[in-house]
Amino acid sequence: MLIEKTNISNIRREYISGQLRHTDLTNQPIQLFSIWLHQAYFSKIPDPTAMCLATVDHAGQPYQRVVLLKNFTNKEMIFYTNLSSRKAMHLANNPKVSLCFLWNIIDRQVIITGSVDKLPEKEVLKYFYTRPKNNQISTWVSNQSKVISSKDLLENKFLEFKKNHLHKKVPFPEFWGGYKININSMEFWQGGTHRLHDRFIYQRYKHTWRIYRLSP
Repeated sequence: MLIEKTNISNIRREYISGQLRHTDLTNQPIQLFSIWLHQAYFSKIPDPTAMCLATVDHAGQPYQRVVLLKNFTNKEMIFYTNLSSRKAMHLANNPKVSLCFLWNIIDRQVIITGSVDKLPEKEVLKYFYTRPKNNQISTWVSNQSKVISSKDLLENKFLEFKKNHLHKKVPFPEFWGGYKININSMEFWQGGTHRLHDRFIYQRYKHTWRIYRLSP
């Protein structure tokens, strides 16, 4: 295999996209996040809203997966998912999570910690009907995280549901919902030459933020 002929320990590159200085920081971390997100978008990074969501199961085993950020405020980050999925089961047991945005083309990442609350159904309903109809249908036919016998079974269910709702509105699935992540900390990482990266962390303290530079 190709991987056996490649010394992966030698795969590396220098990070030369820029620096992050204390004078670049904003009073609120979400302001800096918004600037970075827009820069990631205009840098044509694929899926700039993709974030790795880490949860922990009842036995303390961490799991990670990539989900899409759908909205954010000064205090919260929002995403949607199937409420019977593995991640939803974890969140019901332990609401503490971590997020990671990786924008490697511009040598940046943002790490967020916090805890989740479910979104009101009214807000979830409103967002659900902004999704493409095919995406609405796939929500109904996919029993997320459950074992299936084949991809054909999933595709056949999709085609049958689509045919039955060709001229009808897709009903709202009550098993589908959203979460808001209440932000406790945000860490901004800018890659630097010779691995001298710039790292700043905002930590919530009552109603303010404390900012610290971290060693790379």
